[in-house]
Amino acid sequence: MDAAHSSAAMLVSNYVFPNDLHVHWSMMIVLYPYITGLVDGAFIIAALYYLFDVKSLRPVARFSLLFALAFLAIATLPLLLHLGRPERNFNMLLTPSPSSAMAGFGYIYAVSMGVVVFIILFVYREDLVELRATSKGWLQLLYRALTFDSIDVSEDARKLDRKIIRFLVGIGIPIAVVLHGYVGFIFGGVKANPTWSTPLMPVIFLFSACVSGISAIILAYIVIRKVKGRSIDHDCIKTCIKTLTLFFIMAFTFEMLEVFSHSYLKSGYHHMVEGLLNGPLASSFWLWQVKICSVIPLFVLGVMGIFTINKHIYNFTAAVVSAILLLQVLIMRWNVVIGGQLMSKSARGYTEFHPEWFDKEGILAVIIVMAIPFIILFVLSRIFPFWTPDNETNVK
Repeated sequence: MDAAHSSAAMLVSNYVFPNDLHVHWSMMIVLYPYITGLVDGAFIIAALYYLFDVKSLRPVARFSLLFALAFLAIATLPLLLHLGRPERNFNMLLTPSPSSAMAGFGYIYAVSMGVVVFIILFVYREDLVELRATSKGWLQLLYRALTFDSIDVSEDARKLDRKIIRFLVGIGIPIAVVLHGYVGFIFGGVKANPTWSTPLMPVIFLFSACVSGISAIILAYIVIRKVKGRSIDHDCIKTCIKTLTLFFIMAFTFEMLEVFSHSYLKSGYHHMVEGLLNGPLASSFWLWQVKICSVIPLFVLGVMGIFTINKHIYNFTAAVVSAILLLQVLIMRWNVVIGGQLMSKSARGYTEFHPEWFDKEGILAVIIVMAIPFIILFVLSRIFPFWTPDNETNVK
């Protein structure tokens, strides 16, 4: 009899509605804000050089723009793969709905793509004119199109190009903020989910996006330069690390502030949020996101900022910390998107999610999607050189 009552009590305490048994927004929806975050962070690095004249970032400024374009090109792919009928996305263009938050991403994405492409074309125009003169066949035709069929590289033309670049980067910053802040707005607007419905969600997504994008630029720059056997600009890495530290402190502060606000307010769903963080998400949130991937990098970044370190050790540590923070943001996205769906609307139970390898939104599909922008980046490097002698003059 006691065993029967105990079993019944367990069922009642972990009651999950049938429609909550399955996680509907799965790994592709985790990947989508992660990719757009990489775009935003990379654009921030470029903006610091082209708009705010942070000279030490010159070696990575152009590379950051190409990196942002490569990931922006596939930013919608996870969403399309998630849809059962991806071709229906064209309905948004044919029958626009300005009041739809979901449809809004299409317009924001289109504007972002146009701005980034034009910035790259004006930044590279002088180099493209030189490449046009030395190219033949279809490649010459391509460079003619990319230079707007203009070979004017006089001082007046270059001054005009710089003004256009500053203007485009200036309007590109709020567009980039909206591009990723909108994702946090989508989650924050889901009132039925207490783990998402918070005004801090857009801010958390935005700062963590800057962390992941800057980390990706640091790691990619160091790895590519090492593979190519080229020297690394230490001043550039130091500036990137300082910028990364600032954004990471703010991101981690707001992440913890959200947890503490849930605990302090003790709203009607507080017991469910607390049970989620200390139950299904105990390992992924407290162990991996907070202790391993947040506290440790925070300590290391503090040491890098206070003490004088050999530049080779500093650069190696910068690459390691950047890799850990890339993982931190990915885990954070997982805990928000997947973790937020583990809580049943019954407020009395949690479900589980076990990723599969060969599902259309499984682990293998995620790996393939994440590999595509690097392929695009390689193709772009054949057309737009990452580094030229002119922008390597400060490399030591």
